[in-house]
Amino acid sequence: MSWLSTNYEKAALGGAAVIALGLGWLGWSKFAAVSDEFGTVLRGAGNNNTAVADAELIPKALQSLKLDRSWQQSRASGERPVDLFTGISLFVASSAPDKAVDLLTDPPVHPPIPNVWWIENRLDPGFANSPQLDPDNDGFGNLEEFTASSNPTDPKSHPPLVAKLTYIKDDSVTWVVRPGYGSEGKFPFNYEDTKGRRNRITAAEMISPGEVFFNEEPAKGRFKLLGQEIRKQVNPRTNIEMEVTIVRIEDLRHNKKGTVYEFPSPLQDDARKNQHLKHDRSAVLSLEAIGFSGQEFTVEENTSFALPAGAPTKDYHLKSVTPEAIVVEYTDAKGSRQTVEIAKGGFPNIAP
Repeated sequence: MSWLSTNYEKAALGGAAVIALGLGWLGWSKFAAVSDEFGTVLRGAGNNNTAVADAELIPKALQSLKLDRSWQQSRASGERPVDLFTGISLFVASSAPDKAVDLLTDPPVHPPIPNVWWIENRLDPGFANSPQLDPDNDGFGNLEEFTASSNPTDPKSHPPLVAKLTYIKDDSVTWVVRPGYGSEGKFPFNYEDTKGRRNRITAAEMISPGEVFFNEEPAKGRFKLLGQEIRKQVNPRTNIEMEVTIVRIEDLRHNKKGTVYEFPSPLQDDARKNQHLKHDRSAVLSLEAIGFSGQEFTVEENTSFALPAGAPTKDYHLKSVTPEAIVVEYTDAKGSRQTVEIAKGGFPNIAP
């Protein structure tokens, strides 16, 4: 019997080990050659990479993607700006929809605003109400901004605020001072107004010339007795001339200081009282611009006020108030003193 017959299992085991070692070496050698046969860097034709033509251009393309490709608008002075993507904007008139309107060569679309104004401010004139539109939401339309030479796209640049000041209503108070019978130049007084407020100085507390009265609100310390005069007047009821005592008092209120009133003494019946009514005029106003629309504030006649109402400087002066209109004075941008009238419910008409 041969050795192979008796040692068959050992021979088979040894052969299997040799085959396994051979296969392992073969795999390792192929793995080491992968970087050569399948290179991770594309090197183009003739560089062990014949499958991808012009592969050497790929790094150049990647580098190109890193470049700044933004387009910058460039034009010489006086030339029209051109949108780099849409070209020159053209419009058509409703009267001739088949004909394009060139904003630089054709007549104004919205007179008196020149077409170039829309181009320079990058605004769309293509709407019928474009002059009334307010792109910066400051309360002033495009036409108002053009007239005032302000920037229609900047809410901090706008026409004078007084242009949007409106007179809401009259908030005046009507009052009268009624002297009683005097003695030795002294007089008692009664004050009453349309708000139902009253002051009274009795005959036991009569006021002498030079004294200030009353001691309590609503007319506390407001009036000063200047004196009296005896005048001859015709009584309208009897048509008879008679002597009348006229009491003269000075108003000390902050916006009326120095105003002198004359009241007959005594002034007792309502018919005569109504002939001597006085007024503390006030106006309720609203600034319909820069976000203050609908916010009402009250200003007394002959006082200064600010626009907007909470501003630190009071550059405007309410000169007069009537139920129908108010008169406001202010200094314009050129330093000139201007006066405007504002009818109730309206805005002033300010010349450009």
